[in-house]
Amino acid sequence: MAQREGGAGAPAGNRETELELALPLWRPGQRAAGGQLAQSQSAWVQATEQAERLRLAGRLREATSALHLAEVELQQVEQQVQALSQLTQDVHRRVRAGDLAPADALAARSDWLAAQAQAGAARQALGIQQSHWHLLTGLAPLKWQTSAVPTVAQLPDTHPELILASAAVDLGQRRADLARVQRSDSPELTLGVRQEYPGQGAGSQSSVVVALRVPVGGQVYQQPHIAAALGELDMAQTQAQRMRERLAAEVALAQSQLGLSQAQLQAERERSQLLAERVRLIDKSFRAGETALPDMLRALAAAASAESAFARQQINHQTATARLEQALGLLP
Repeated sequence: MAQREGGAGAPAGNRETELELALPLWRPGQRAAGGQLAQSQSAWVQATEQAERLRLAGRLREATSALHLAEVELQQVEQQVQALSQLTQDVHRRVRAGDLAPADALAARSDWLAAQAQAGAARQALGIQQSHWHLLTGLAPLKWQTSAVPTVAQLPDTHPELILASAAVDLGQRRADLARVQRSDSPELTLGVRQEYPGQGAGSQSSVVVALRVPVGGQVYQQPHIAAALGELDMAQTQAQRMRERLAAEVALAQSQLGLSQAQLQAERERSQLLAERVRLIDKSFRAGETALPDMLRALAAAASAESAFARQQINHQTATARLEQALGLLP
């Protein structure tokens, strides 16, 4: 909007008022390309949200595994403390009765105190994991739930990371398409009204202005933008291919680790059962006075170690299952 009044040498009362409105015009294909770009951006945002959910699920799975592993460690050490406490009391009774030497009571109490120290360290480790879980989720620790082994044998196309990579490629393609149809400036249609007052009592004069502004030379200006968009598209395509290869390798590795974990779980179960039976036999022999206390303590330590290893392997097996689910892109 502009208004000009008479200057030097103009008649008195000379005034000109002008009002114009400029409207940008779509180039051929620009509107469709812009709409497709907007849809692609929306799909990319949704894919990013799903991928972030999967990444958060991975962190929660690892935190859950570490938390329950610390709980198992504490439970096993507390059981060891209880077993050594009962043994220590039995040894003291037999020392007072003259069946064992006082040195045996000192050895039993020493192992009991060592187990108590381990229990204190295990409680501290559990507290650290609980604090980490609370800072991550703000919730109370969840109960450990056994999950079945996934039936999917290969990388699914519905993996959130693959969908995100595909959305990034599509977004790059839409940006390149829009860059091809855009120029430095869009054509403009101008509509206006002009009213003039010559002054000196003359009547006003009105006119309508219609103008079309078409910029030239925009193709040269747009070439760097087209080249940049094509470069981003090529990078997105390369990253999508590498993402598929990386995820396929992670699935293969997770499947291999799960199979190995299953074999280790079976071996630890059998070892724990054998050493538990050995402790029962040696305990009978010890109570009958046929086995020395050091042999009994070594048997208890070996059985406790085997039972602890079996409990840890159970957690490790569930962790391997969760990692395979994570590699396959499955949310808990």
